[in-house]
Amino acid sequence: MPDATTLPIVVSPDTARANRVPPGQVKTRKYTEYTAHERPDFDPATWRFTVDADFLETPAISWTWAEFSSLPRIRVKADFHCVTRWSVLENLWEGVPTRELLAHIRPSERAKFVMVGCSCGYTTNLPVSEFFGEDCLFALKLDGEALPLPMGYPMRLIVPRLYAWKSAKWANSLTFMEIDSPGFWEEWRHGGYHMLGDPWTEQRHRGGYGGAMGDML
Repeated sequence: MPDATTLPIVVSPDTARANRVPPGQVKTRKYTEYTAHERPDFDPATWRFTVDADFLETPAISWTWAEFSSLPRIRVKADFHCVTRWSVLENLWEGVPTRELLAHIRPSERAKFVMVGCSCGYTTNLPVSEFFGEDCLFALKLDGEALPLPMGYPMRLIVPRLYAWKSAKWANSLTFMEIDSPGFWEEWRHGGYHMLGDPWTEQRHRGGYGGAMGDML
């Protein structure tokens, strides 16, 4: 693994905005932990990251922790917006870009969405176009340090341009879908969070705007 200082840096486009704090958000330097499920245990000997065969033109694939954590890495400079109305700016994430998966799998043309699964049981849905954004990655480090457990150690998805409940902690599986399907917070029984969750258009809830608590920080 190359020294972190030699890794390419991708700058998330939202960091170039004149006002980097979305409507209704408040800037802070403190991360607040929200977790929909119990924190999972991490055993590198048994951990696996899997991609189901659904809507793939290649077979299902699975990586061990040693294999996945050895994939090529990037650094991403990005802001972080929680649906509970706070934002942390100037984060430097390090990890495996989601686009790296395209060197190992080939989604079919029918694969329009992806469901991200986590070792704690959490799920969240994303359009494929958002999941494979140039600034999206499976983060293993934040600001040069390993992720703390409350932030998703050993690895979490980071999708900077959407609310943080889409940046699922403890991510360990993907399933491609032709038709969008709600994940945990997107289900009506858990609050009916927006299927996309764009902080710049205040897409918090599927039935309109609101301020219900809870995300997957």
